[in-house]
Amino acid sequence: MCGIAGFFDLGSRDERPDGAVCLARQIHTVSYRGPDAKAVWNGPGVGLAHARLAIIDLSSDANQPMASPDGQITVAFNGEIYNFLELRSELEAKGWLFRTRSDTEVLVAGYQVWGVEVVHRLRGMFAIALYDRRRDQLVLYRDRVGKKPLVYAIVNGLLVFGSEIKTILAWPGARREADLAAIDAYLTYQYVPSPMTAFTGIAKLAPGHLIVVGRGQEVVQRRYFDWPRPESAQARPEAELQDELVDRLREATRLRMISDVPIGAFLSGGVDSSAVVAMMAMQSSRPIKTFTIGFNEAKYDERAYARMVAERYGTDHEEFVVEPHAMDVLDDLVYYYNEPFADSSAIPTFYVAQAARRQVTVVLNGDGGDEAFLGYARYKLCRQLQAIDDRMPLWMARGLYGLARISPRGLDGLKIIRHARQVLSNRFQRPSHRYETFIAYFTHQSKQSLYSGAMRAHLAASRVDSLDEYFDAAPTLSWGAQWADLHTYLPDDLLVKVDIASMASSLESRSPFLDHDFLAWACTIPEQQRFAGGEPKSLLKGAMEPYLPREVLYRPKMGFGVPIDAWLRTEMRDFAYDMLTGGRASARGLFDMAQVRRLLDRHNAGENWATRIWALLMLELWYRVWIDPVEALSHPTAQRLGGSRGPVEQAAFAV
Repeated sequence: MCGIAGFFDLGSRDERPDGAVCLARQIHTVSYRGPDAKAVWNGPGVGLAHARLAIIDLSSDANQPMASPDGQITVAFNGEIYNFLELRSELEAKGWLFRTRSDTEVLVAGYQVWGVEVVHRLRGMFAIALYDRRRDQLVLYRDRVGKKPLVYAIVNGLLVFGSEIKTILAWPGARREADLAAIDAYLTYQYVPSPMTAFTGIAKLAPGHLIVVGRGQEVVQRRYFDWPRPESAQARPEAELQDELVDRLREATRLRMISDVPIGAFLSGGVDSSAVVAMMAMQSSRPIKTFTIGFNEAKYDERAYARMVAERYGTDHEEFVVEPHAMDVLDDLVYYYNEPFADSSAIPTFYVAQAARRQVTVVLNGDGGDEAFLGYARYKLCRQLQAIDDRMPLWMARGLYGLARISPRGLDGLKIIRHARQVLSNRFQRPSHRYETFIAYFTHQSKQSLYSGAMRAHLAASRVDSLDEYFDAAPTLSWGAQWADLHTYLPDDLLVKVDIASMASSLESRSPFLDHDFLAWACTIPEQQRFAGGEPKSLLKGAMEPYLPREVLYRPKMGFGVPIDAWLRTEMRDFAYDMLTGGRASARGLFDMAQVRRLLDRHNAGENWATRIWALLMLELWYRVWIDPVEALSHPTAQRLGGSRGPVEQAAFAV
């Protein structure tokens, strides 16, 4: 993993700033992503910069930006091409000679042989910037799942891009302005969905998309990959599926164990990370290094289950018990994530990444198992709603809903009446709006009372209508939920959380379940086979029975969380009131301050509104770090962690 940045002149008539200076400034902002080497390459109207975290071929010959022998192709990329050895053999058979053992050189050669379509041959996680001198065009790629980030903006006629938003803001003339439509989306999802960012004029390259642009051309994202459609699912014998699952997961894990630096695994004690550790142990001649983070709060602590797996496979196991204090990491969260990000599990993810980096440079994790095999509780709820839909004609649902609405007030306190009203009213909504009740931090209704001023203009478009395309393509509500998650929650929340938290500690994180071949195969399995008998991830659990303890496989799912509800009543209480109801927050004119204070008061009276308060708090802190001050990039913690081992070097090859 690394950090990249660059620019491409689209035909600007303005005087360009000094490219080399600007590139060095860009890459410095993400130097923590690559502490081993930094370099820039500056050509006529184009430039690339790279900060390297050395994983494969540790020699300086593998540094980037890297050029082809004839100087026609120059590339800077972040990530790993896991099948680079296979591609290298294929290219050698065509007569290509290699001078390094790196996957970067294979990428350069592959482009020269196969052109832009080389992306279809790549198996890995990547954000790639490639300049083709012969065609005088820039090509940007982002991997199919969205493991590696890539953002861009047009600044004074220049296409400016990089691994993180801070690389854009470091460019002279870049706008630092909040996009209120994106803020509205953030308050729904807890993250800003692609291709939006929280900044006006800055966009994310969406997963499975590329950009090919020449001088004077429009910058347009083009999709090169999508997941198999739900209608492609075909039932197969369960035993056959289980055997194939193990074979495919073992292969995906093997590819991710290729490394020239120390490697280990996050072991939470859940099914997914335990399955990955099992696959690693079966393919390693030495004990696997495993890391588990523990908490004193029993409902968050999974150490006992992780220990079972570690003992079974004789791993070199380390446990870290932490007492996370939000006040200690708030600055880091706001700075490193670039955008408002309200998934509080980013806090323990930061802690475990820091602990692992003291001993290894690469870790494997279990991310993606829930998306591949329907592990989230919301999928089960969707299936239950679908079952009600299938068994209850619409006319009957309308009649029962009418009765529930006019039931005597004395029955309002009965849970069954309230539940019936909710379930029956849900039936008459669009599928995306039904799903909103499971995922939304702030629903459309709650925003109506919260918003004021400029935010009210976004109410009309603040629903989850953007998810309609995923539900329209799905035969059932649960299929639509999984389809939506693959395109939104997975790349924009889960993978952002892990990428930022790990790269802040210069740690590479790899995910076998997110191998695109493996995940695409899982999408072709009917949901009833992945969820047999109402058991989430039933197919995966059955396949893992020979390899994992039943206590691990069939225990209730635990979240990887922290007690923010308690924090907001104790150590963070006064801080939250000051931040959210003080003069600076009020002056923004975004929210009704009386409603914000009421939310805080109700939480402190014993109700649980922690997720909404946390989302508002992270938003206000983001404004204070990224929008309000001029010197928003000067985060002392980032400077300390991201100190380069040497000055930025000018890449030593010709244009």
